[in-house]
Amino acid sequence: LLHPHSVHRSSPSLLLLLTSPISLCRPAERSAEDVDIILTRLTGFKAFQRFHPSLLLQICSCAFYEYLGKVFRQGDIGTSWYAVLSGSLDVKVSETANHQDAVTICTLGIGTAFGESILDNTPRHATIVSRETSELLRIEQREFKSLWEKYRQCMAGLLAPPYGAMETGSNNDSEYNHNPQERPHLPNYDVPSEKLQRGGKVMRNAILSRAPHMIRDRKYHLKTYRQCCVGTELVDWLVQQSTCVHTRSHAVGMWQVLLEEGVLNHVDQELGFQDKYLFYRFLDDEEEHTPLPSEEEKRESEEELPETILFLAQMGPDALLCMILRKPPGQRTGDDLEIIYDELLHIKALSHLSNTVKRELASVLIFESHAKAGTVLFNQGEEGTSWYIIQKGSVNVVIYGKGVVCTLHEGDDFGKLALVTDSPRAASIVLREDNCHFLRVDKEDFNRILRDVEANTVRLKEYEQAVLVLEKSPRASSPGNIRYTVLSGTPEKILDHFLETMRMDTHHSDPATCSVNDFVLMHCVFMPNSQFFVCYIFNPVCTYHAVAPPGSEQERLEYAVTCKRRVLNLALRWAAVHTHHLQEEPAALIFLEELYGSVSNDSRILRALKDFVPDLEKVVKLHSEEAKVKKQKVLTQFSNGDEKLVKTQPIRNYDDILLKVYCSDHTYTTIRVAVAATGSEVTSAVADKLASNDDLLLVHLSSAGEKQMLKPNDVSVFSSLSINGRMFACPRDQLNALTPLPDQEGPSAGSMSSFELMSSKDLAYQMTLYDWELFSCVHEHELLYNTFGRQSFRRTTANLDLFLRRFNQVQLWVVTEVCLCGQLSKRVQLLKKFIKIAAHCREFKNLNSFFAIIMGMSNPAVSRLTQTWEKLPSKFKKFYAEFESMMDPSRNHRAYRLTVTKIEPPIIPFMPLLLKDMTFSHEGNKTFIDNMVNFEKMRVIANTIRAVRHCRSQPFNPEVCQPNKNHAEVRGYVRKLCVIDKQRTLTTLSYRLEPRRT
Repeated sequence: LLHPHSVHRSSPSLLLLLTSPISLCRPAERSAEDVDIILTRLTGFKAFQRFHPSLLLQICSCAFYEYLGKVFRQGDIGTSWYAVLSGSLDVKVSETANHQDAVTICTLGIGTAFGESILDNTPRHATIVSRETSELLRIEQREFKSLWEKYRQCMAGLLAPPYGAMETGSNNDSEYNHNPQERPHLPNYDVPSEKLQRGGKVMRNAILSRAPHMIRDRKYHLKTYRQCCVGTELVDWLVQQSTCVHTRSHAVGMWQVLLEEGVLNHVDQELGFQDKYLFYRFLDDEEEHTPLPSEEEKRESEEELPETILFLAQMGPDALLCMILRKPPGQRTGDDLEIIYDELLHIKALSHLSNTVKRELASVLIFESHAKAGTVLFNQGEEGTSWYIIQKGSVNVVIYGKGVVCTLHEGDDFGKLALVTDSPRAASIVLREDNCHFLRVDKEDFNRILRDVEANTVRLKEYEQAVLVLEKSPRASSPGNIRYTVLSGTPEKILDHFLETMRMDTHHSDPATCSVNDFVLMHCVFMPNSQFFVCYIFNPVCTYHAVAPPGSEQERLEYAVTCKRRVLNLALRWAAVHTHHLQEEPAALIFLEELYGSVSNDSRILRALKDFVPDLEKVVKLHSEEAKVKKQKVLTQFSNGDEKLVKTQPIRNYDDILLKVYCSDHTYTTIRVAVAATGSEVTSAVADKLASNDDLLLVHLSSAGEKQMLKPNDVSVFSSLSINGRMFACPRDQLNALTPLPDQEGPSAGSMSSFELMSSKDLAYQMTLYDWELFSCVHEHELLYNTFGRQSFRRTTANLDLFLRRFNQVQLWVVTEVCLCGQLSKRVQLLKKFIKIAAHCREFKNLNSFFAIIMGMSNPAVSRLTQTWEKLPSKFKKFYAEFESMMDPSRNHRAYRLTVTKIEPPIIPFMPLLLKDMTFSHEGNKTFIDNMVNFEKMRVIANTIRAVRHCRSQPFNPEVCQPNKNHAEVRGYVRKLCVIDKQRTLTTLSYRLEPRRT
């Protein structure tokens, strides 16, 4: 399960795994339950999903788990085969024996593997170096060879050549041959798959049942088309049938799925479905005198319709994107380009490119697919003609004499180096699995985009050093009014540029205004407030007291007024973003007070400044009054999860906290420290309280007995505690003796008797109230501190950690209650109750608790209870399937993102995904380029934070649900959830309820 400190710090790709981090004991010591836990984890990785179940079980029984603690060097004799579970590793190859000459060929990510050379005892083909803390699954040579001998046929298509199959694919294997002029728009399809054929029949029968007028003979230009539907009517009808159909374009993609399979056909055999007055005919209507469905068939179709729509909704986005990409670039519409561009925003290989370049790529990308594993995409030594991005599937990178050096997966790219350097291909690319899809950029388009980027880039230099890099906007309003976008620059020059170009008459959605807002939000990353104030006060060009250039008195006056208005505008935006954080910096309040004094004086002469006086006065008074109150420290009890039932207030850096710290004998001392206290400050306070002269270690001890050593410079250490975790302090020689407290085990009996009589709607409402309080306390800057590391800011992220902790708590609550319910009929009632609560959470737009409940129900300890699920009524199974589809991680969680776009604020979002987006942008892009701030990166991260701001742009209305008379009891219950957070305990309880079937 996601621990609060790991939800937002772990690798983004592991973010949504629902099992606890694998802690593999030695193979001989594993129980059946252990193997089951490991099996559940491994099946979450694409690389293992195609292995035969018996092979997977063998792997679970013999594999070891380890952190990468060494470097595997090229030329060494291998002893084990490895698969990457988390983190990433660089693959380096050297043409000489000197490892210092090694060149990085690629990076291995989650789900990739290396070490197949142990099959024939050849030296390792490459050096493997960890880029970050990485978890590996290891199989020793003897066991791996045994598996290879037993499952050779199964593994041959999965292992990399030369051990697996490798063949050169003909042009017929590819959806397109290599001549772009000869490519068909769509592949040829054989008989429709059984599931899609049934899906088409269900859709046809449902239309004939609900809207029979849609299928009829139609006349157009004196010609009669028999038993047809109109494209726009099909889209209208589908959008009305289910909330999982998010947009009209989504519906187009769903009909495209049926059209590609031949279940639905255009009357003139056109190959792309369109939301237009065009005629389409179901396969069942192709033959004359097709009988209408019977009442029994209609009833069956009505029952199957929700599941069919859900299935098509999951396939629709891919079908729509592929249909658009198959169009020749010149035929793509503006809407088509936006859909492609949106897809490119979430491809990691493109994360470092500017949005302008991504828009250029959207207009030239070509879709290419290959059907068979083993197909050679290109060979080492050939001329480079295209750059590829993997949209679906995986490929092996093969070098002559070295074999497979790495595997590339969805989102990775290859082939760019040969285009940039105009050199032959450095390796061969071989498909690792069937049905791989690629996005391709041909050399001519690639070079043109590079030329256009360079031509539209302006570099401003001082003393021969670039200090500001601008990009000419392709969307200039007129030839004489060219706009520039900041790509990078020194902090001072970026601020100067925004002040010089700021317009006072533009709307907040104007790109220039958005860029200023991005700077105000993000400057703490690269320009601390102290530096910000200096620029305001001492910069002679763009500050409040800027010196006007030579000119008439009127011109000098207009210049001075314009500068002052720009500075005041920026200052008000800056204060609005920082809110209560301003009280933590006395210099900030002094700056605002001085600015207010200057404006008050100047406004008597300059009427243009009068509008700013009330707003600035309000800001200064508010923060001056709060600064006086701040000396009254807030005491917060956190260490045992004893949150008070009063309305939650933001935890601030200057607050104090009462923290229980335990000793190895389970006694404890309570200390009072600052919220932002470091690990060393906490240990010092504990030592003083205990009058101890020992060097103490600060340890986070989980309920499973896992020990996490907290570093002396860790900030706000209390907020990293897991749900049932406790803080211990002990000398180093007592570290191994630390054991969990008895109360860390969690409850021994469920609380169903307490909440089964509570209304599901009341429970969801009180959960939403509490979640909204927690969400409202999270400052936008906490998202930045979390992403860039709070140690470098010396700031707390306690409010964000509390919100994430709540997500884990709700998720574990679901699992705990189910696993502690011994009666089968009661467990079925529990599942129904949780599904109802989830439905009401979605109704209240509380997506955070909605996802927590659904993830709790999909935890292995709950999902394996087949007897319980079999007893669940089909209506609830359909609801759960629809809810679970919103968790679909494909296409970067497209289902969830489309759902959010249809909801108006206030919204409580699924915060782990937003943090994943920010981590993705941060880790994929450098913060500084050539000693200048990479402002393109700042803009992307700011856009994610704006999504959080949008969710809170409207206040939550507590009157949406009239509370019942027992609302105080419900409120108290949802704020004090007791859970078991030890996955092994939950799994053991699950097996007691329903033992493994033999």
